[in-house]
Formats: sequence, structure tokens, C-alpha cells
Amino acid sequence: MEFLLIAAVIAVAVAVISRSQNKGQTQLQAHQNRHLEDYRAEATRWVERLGAQVFNIDGIDDASKQAMADASERYTAAVTELERASTPVQAQLAKDTALEGLYYVRAAREAMGMDPGPELPETPGQSRAGRVTEDRTVEVDGREMKAATEPGDDTPHYYPGGVVAGRPVPAGWYSEPWWASALVSGMWMMSSMMMFNMMFAGMSGVGYSGEDFASGIGEGGADVGDMGGDMGGDDGGFFDGGLFGGDGGDAGGDAGGDGGGFFDGGLFGGDGGGDGGGFFDGGLFGGDGGGLFDF
Repeated sequence: MEFLLIAAVIAVAVAVISRSQNKGQTQLQAHQNRHLEDYRAEATRWVERLGAQVFNIDGIDDASKQAMADASERYTAAVTELERASTPVQAQLAKDTALEGLYYVRAAREAMGMDPGPELPETPGQSRAGRVTEDRTVEVDGREMKAATEPGDDTPHYYPGGVVAGRPVPAGWYSEPWWASALVSGMWMMSSMMMFNMMFAGMSGVGYSGEDFASGIGEGGADVGDMGGDMGGDDGGFFDGGLFGGDGGDAGGDAGGDGGGFFDGGLFGGDGGGDGGGFFDGGLFGGDGGGLFDF
């Protein structure tokens, strides 16, 4: 008889917890949808700004023409990314692509002697990648390569600085787009570290070595591939956010509360103010949120 009573109590508790978690998941999904729309609206603003520049500016020399061609390519990519964005992170990527395109527009305008326009937000990894602060000419695999602070006949290829295939590329003007193959394939050539050492060793604007470049480390010793943020959280499992508790996921930093678990915000833990309510604490047997047997 006692066993049946315990089994019945557990069954009731599981049903209550399931309903509570379903409600919490519904609320979380609604919050994520609103969050996504906010990110899409922000990305749209930058994509449209880039489009206006791309459709109204034509280059007049090799450097400005190449920069505007790169800006146009980023615009096309940003539009595609925005159309496919179904999460805040994907919408953020569309915004970052548009911002990169606007940096190419600024470079084109500067190359033509025009006002570059207002300052732009940094893209991920840009400050860590550094920039070309002096003109350099090196010989790599039998060919001459140049890096410069300004556009020129010998340096018509611009890069705004950032991460390509997990490695930092300093902002500057170059004789050739030495990052292009990695941008397309996602893989760097074996000789890239040697080239990086030859081109940037001792340059004040690039505060890391070729070895750091090869391992994906930018200025300041931080992983340049890390986008940071707080879009994630723990989805919850049997012992963490499931049976025994844990976070339900932040989803942007303000979704709030604990996902609720069987022992923490589930069966045995949690409080009514933050956790989902537990079986013994805020759930079935009491706690801050009130339970079936509130001590």
C-alpha cells in the first residue's frame, strides 16, 4: 500500500513537472522568436545600407574597383544569409557580412579620395587580427608579395581585418589576396605560416607570431574564432536541467530562470522565483514556490 502511494505521488509529480517544463519551453520559444526578429531587423538595416552603397558607387582605378567588387560580393552573401537566417546567430552572421562589405566600401572611397563616411562597428576578430602599419615586400615561393598601409598600383587588394578559416588576417592593402583560397576552401596552405612570418614579423600593428597565426590566435592571446556572446546555455538533461536540474539556456542573456530538473527545479529542488519548482522544494514537497506538501 505504501509503495502504491509513493508510486502515485511520483506519477503526479512527473505529470506536474512535465506540464511546467512544457510551459517554460513555450515561453522560451516565444522569447527566442522575438529575439530572432530583433536580430533580423538589425541585420536588415546594415544589409540595406551596404546595398545602397554598392548600387551607387563605381570604382575609378584598380584598387577602388576591386574593393567595390568585394563589397558587392559581401552584399550578395549577406542577402542570402539573411534570407536563410532562422536563429539569432545566423542573423548576426548576416550583419557581420554586411559590415565587412561596408569596410570594403570605405576602402574604395578612400582610394578615390572621397570621404569614407562614418565609423563602423568592429567585426568579430578584427581588432585581434591587427593591421598593416608599414609597407613590406617579401619573396614567397619565388614571387614578390607586398603589404601596404595605402592602396597603390602594386597593392590593389584590400582586406578589412578579421578571421578567415580560423586564422587572423591583418587589415591592409596587398599585392594579392593571399587569404582568398582559404576563404573559398576553408583550408590554409602549408606555407601560409612561413609567409605570415616573413610578411609581418616585428610589425607593430600585428602583435602575434606566425605560430600564433597557424593556431588561430590573434592579438592579446585570445582565440579569434570565438564569437563570444550568450546565445546558448544548457539544454537540460537527466541530471542537469532534466532529472536533477541545471540551466534551461540563456537564449540571449535574459530568457530568465532555471530550466527545471527532477531534483533541482524538478523533483527535489528549486524555488518559485527562478527555478521551475521541484518535487520536494517548490514542487511536490515544498520550498519557496509552494509544493504539494509545503513544509
